[in-house]
Amino acid sequence: MQLSAYDYDLPKELIATRPVEGRHHSRLLVYNCQTDTVSHHTFNELVNFLPQETTLVLNQSKVFPCRLKGKKETGGSIEVFFLTVEPNKDGLYRALVKANGKKKAGDIYHFEDGLKIEINGNIEGEFLIRPSLIGNDLINYLNAHALVPIPPYIRGGESDEQDKKDYQTVFANELGSVAAPTAGLHFTDELLSKIKEEGHDIAKVTLHVGLGTFAPVKVDNLEDHKMHSENYCVDKNDFEKIKNAKKRFAVGTTSLRTLETIWQAGVENYTPGELKDTDIFLHPGVDVKSIDGLITNFHLPKSTLLMLVSALIGREKTLELYDIAVKEKYRFFSYGDAMLILR
Repeated sequence: MQLSAYDYDLPKELIATRPVEGRHHSRLLVYNCQTDTVSHHTFNELVNFLPQETTLVLNQSKVFPCRLKGKKETGGSIEVFFLTVEPNKDGLYRALVKANGKKKAGDIYHFEDGLKIEINGNIEGEFLIRPSLIGNDLINYLNAHALVPIPPYIRGGESDEQDKKDYQTVFANELGSVAAPTAGLHFTDELLSKIKEEGHDIAKVTLHVGLGTFAPVKVDNLEDHKMHSENYCVDKNDFEKIKNAKKRFAVGTTSLRTLETIWQAGVENYTPGELKDTDIFLHPGVDVKSIDGLITNFHLPKSTLLMLVSALIGREKTLELYDIAVKEKYRFFSYGDAMLILR
C-alpha cells in the first residue's frame, strides 16, 4: 500500500502521441490468469479470446471540448477549463481558470465571437462561472471554439482539430467527460459488428470522467488516498444485460469502476436509470466481483489506474507485464496499445 511500490521506468519514446492508423490495428497483450501465460496480438483479434456469450460493457460517455483560451479585460491571456456541461440551479458552471494574477468574483473574460464569462465564486480551487451563453448554445460554441482536453503527457496537453476525432470512442453518446474512456478508443464499428456476429453482446454504462483522472496520487500511504467522485448511470435495458450476462468483460477502468460500485453495494439495490456518484478506489486487497475480464490501456506509473489493474492480478504480476510491454515496445497511455486480462 505504498505509492513507491507502483513505480516503473518508461522510455519517453513509448508514450503514444497519436493513435495508430485504423484503431483496431493497435497491439493487444493478452494475459490469462488461469494459465499464467502472456501472448501478443493485434486488437482486431480480440474476438478470438472472448468466452462464449460474453457481454462487453462499454462506457458511452462523450468527451466535450472544454478548454477555452481568451483575454482578460486588461488584455492578458486567460484559459477557462469547463468541468461540466451541466449548470447548477443558479445557471453556474464548474470550471478551472488559468491566468496570471489573482482571480476573483466579478472578473470578466472575453472570447472569440463575443462570448463573455464572469467569475461568480470559487469552491476548493474550482470556480463557479457564468457564461453569456448557456445550454445547447454553449455546447455548440464549445464544439466550434474550444479544445479537446488531451492529457498533459501527450504533446504537452496541446490538442488540435484531429484530436476532436481521435480522442473520442465510436460509440460515444452521452456528453459530459473531460477525458476519454481510452480503452474504448481501440474499437471500430467494424470490430463491434464482428463481436456481435460471433454471438456476444454489447452493454453500455455512462460514467462521466472528471479531471481527477489526471490528478497524481499525493500520499505515500494509499490508505490515505481519497478518490475523486464521478457520476454514473445505467439504463434498464443495459442493466438487465449486465446483470444476466454469462460472462462480463469491462472495457476500461471507468466501466469496471461503475460495475464494481454497483456490485459492492448489491446488484439488487441499484435502480436502473438512477444517476449515482462513485469514488470507489480499487487496489490490491479489494476483491473485485463484477467481471470475468478487463480490456485496458497501459497506465501511468504511480497512478490509481495501475493500482486498479493490480487489484485484479496483483502488483508484482502487473509490474511484470508492464516490464514485458516495455521490452516489446508497446505504446503507452491514452493513444497507446491495450491489454486483455482473462480471469
